[in-house]
Amino acid sequence: MRFIVSPVSPPRLLVSVRDPAEAEAALLAGADLIDAKDPERGALGALAPETVAEIMARLPGEGVETSAVADSAESLAAMAASGARWVKHGITRAEWDDAARLAQIARSVPGRVIAVLFAEDEPGAHCVPALAEAGFAGAMIDTAGKSGGRLPDLLGPKDLAEFVAACRGASLLCGLAGSLRIGDIPTLSAAGPDYLGFRGGLCRGFDRTNGIDPLRIAEAVRALRPQTQDAA
Repeated sequence: MRFIVSPVSPPRLLVSVRDPAEAEAALLAGADLIDAKDPERGALGALAPETVAEIMARLPGEGVETSAVADSAESLAAMAASGARWVKHGITRAEWDDAARLAQIARSVPGRVIAVLFAEDEPGAHCVPALAEAGFAGAMIDTAGKSGGRLPDLLGPKDLAEFVAACRGASLLCGLAGSLRIGDIPTLSAAGPDYLGFRGGLCRGFDRTNGIDPLRIAEAVRALRPQTQDAA
């Protein structure tokens, strides 16, 4: 089953966490998707499967989406067994046109693998058909480096909107991430992704290796859903 959000809906908030305590705090503060990964190991650093299993065990079984990073194609199945709904895996530029390799990755955990493309490689809508054909459940763009350019600095609004539109046309879950700050939400929301992904922008001191700040998560939720907040 694919989770598809109507184009008129605001993006949901993905928050990356590294342990069960952060997962609980993020969920209580309003995160829509709890994403397990190791911020000490870069953009797509994987936690141990047993740690991910502990995170998933702390979360309610219904009403919350979850994902986890697998840092190798060989670890996809093990990470999926941890209980995360989605498994994220980085796709290099060299793999974009390698149909056999893409299919191998996507079919490791059928219907559950999210392809992560790196903004530094200048991905776009042209990457989506091959991902859909290979059997990926979704695609997102993130930044490979976390100390340099941010997503809005590397790809323009038109490129991001076209990428999202291509994902929606192919019925793929779609997300945007990459050293985002709360102030980026209005512009990136206009592209229409299903999720916007955060880590450092919601941490103390904007340092992704520090703990997450629940107040910043709540602020991001308000920025994503201002009409809901006004109605309340």
